Amino acid sequence: MAAPPPNLKISQWADQYRQLSSEASAEYGKWLTSRAPYQREMMDILSDSQVNTVVVMSSAQVGKTEIINNIVGFHIHLDPAPILLLQPTLEMAEAWSKDRFAPMLRDTEVLHGLVKDPRSRDSGNTLLHKRFPGGHITMAGANSPASLASRPIRLVLCDEVDRYPVSAGTEGDPISLAKKRTTTFWNRKLVLTSTPTIKGASRIEAAFEQSDKRRYHVPCQHCGEYQTLKWQQIKWESNLPLIGESTHYAETAHYICEHNGCIITDADKLGMLERGKWIAEAPFEGTAGFHINEIYSPWVTFAMMVAEFLKAKKLPETLKTWVNTSLGETWEEAGESIEADSLLARKESWGTEAPEEVAVITAGVDVQGDRLEAEIKGWGIGEESWSLDYKQFFGDPAQEQVWKELDAYLQRPIKSKTGLYLNIACVCIDSGGHHTQAVYEFCKTRAVRGIFAIKGMNQAAKPIIGRPSRNNRHKIRFYPIGVDTAKEVIYSRLRITDPGNGYCHFPLERDREYFLQLTAEKQVTRFTKGTPRREWIKTRARNEALDCNVYALAALKLLSPDLEALSAAMQTAPKPEPIKPEIQKATATPPQTWIPKIDNWLKR
Repeated sequence: MAAPPPNLKISQWADQYRQLSSEASAEYGKWLTSRAPYQREMMDILSDSQVNTVVVMSSAQVGKTEIINNIVGFHIHLDPAPILLLQPTLEMAEAWSKDRFAPMLRDTEVLHGLVKDPRSRDSGNTLLHKRFPGGHITMAGANSPASLASRPIRLVLCDEVDRYPVSAGTEGDPISLAKKRTTTFWNRKLVLTSTPTIKGASRIEAAFEQSDKRRYHVPCQHCGEYQTLKWQQIKWESNLPLIGESTHYAETAHYICEHNGCIITDADKLGMLERGKWIAEAPFEGTAGFHINEIYSPWVTFAMMVAEFLKAKKLPETLKTWVNTSLGETWEEAGESIEADSLLARKESWGTEAPEEVAVITAGVDVQGDRLEAEIKGWGIGEESWSLDYKQFFGDPAQEQVWKELDAYLQRPIKSKTGLYLNIACVCIDSGGHHTQAVYEFCKTRAVRGIFAIKGMNQAAKPIIGRPSRNNRHKIRFYPIGVDTAKEVIYSRLRITDPGNGYCHFPLERDREYFLQLTAEKQVTRFTKGTPRREWIKTRARNEALDCNVYALAALKLLSPDLEALSAAMQTAPKPEPIKPEIQKATATPPQTWIPKIDNWLKR
């Protein structure tokens, strides 16, 4: 008679059997929960019969993915069950299967042979569905209703839930669909994990608020007082000159005990974590919630956090990402709309030549029923921008003439105050309207000039530039654009009031209508079957200036240039010899343009 399986909790199983794989972990080899003791209760809570839901709202770099891996490995070995692992997309589910799951099966000895190789004739396994004695695991994408088809599931693991779409196709909220599949099991478990996003629209924040809200309290190594680790208690040295920017010394970072002002260093952290304990802030009603940030991570030092913060704080969008992924906290938007007149009041004059700070020029083109509209933007260090020109081309976009006018406009070199002439490095043209084929026709022979068709995608958290596709009749390359993300970036930068990183400059010649169009939308929170989602809505009919700004920003992100290096190169670039007006008129000789070196030019 076979011996009964050992009575282990998940952390004990991991300590006894789990091996971390070299391609999936910086610290490969035997798993040690003592390396990050806060993980113990986050895993072992699943053994509590009173707990039906576990919520983990966390930063990155705290071992969240490995916790999920341990849960899966434990159940395959000792407590077989039907398991569903839900990732934001099918592609991410496939990546987890190949990059996380397969190495764990290979390197953790007790899992050998339990999941058959999909290449064997009788395995019945695929990349996204694998069977083992007594159970199976399905890896699915929250964006795919087919992958959420009815199949009884006892354990549902939902990873990065703040990146899930509002609905899986037309079927509804993917978490609700997944949860329905557990109803036949008395011992069902639902695990929700994610870094948070926007306050009021974050799935993981809403779930955490409905839990018992546990936070990890650790004792000061010097006075013994317990506390949670907070960003405002991290201090470092800096000088504060009367004029110019201050200098920060991230390597001096340390933590100040909130009770007695004791100085805590990285060397103290492990001892604090070992004696730490989770303390709930709300009554327990079946849902255990955990919140933890990167300060606790044994893989991240105080100096590393400060260095990342100093880089992130330069732009609102990078600071937002840092708050989400390092502090594990939601980001609260500064406001929902911007007043056009506040931007109108800060117009400035720089003449007919591009300011010397401009290192790269891009353009965005919006296609309307009776015209094209284009904005040319110059970009400097820190993505400070200058709106160099805005032009309308009236005519039917189905006809060739209006495109000829645009083509000539985009080929015009722009003189810089440095004495150089700059070409437009990249152009993004909207192909999502009624003139898609005309856009494709225009772009297909001009990719060598950096002119590309794009299509806006209204989806929260989608990257500004997605992977290119050739799924069209002309087989030309076009790029999906994360319009919502781009608008968030633009609006956050419009709120910057001092020139420098991210600041937007506008010329004296720009009329009020332009600013009304630029500020013609606002972001609101709407609920779909109880699920909050952030959505951009128009506050007036015309918004072409905003769209052109989105496309010009997308063109910059497509290039992804090193603006600091290009700015430095401009200062040493040889200036072209001036062409006498009478010679240029007689020979139609164009001015010599400076071609910036962009290392990833082939990305286009």
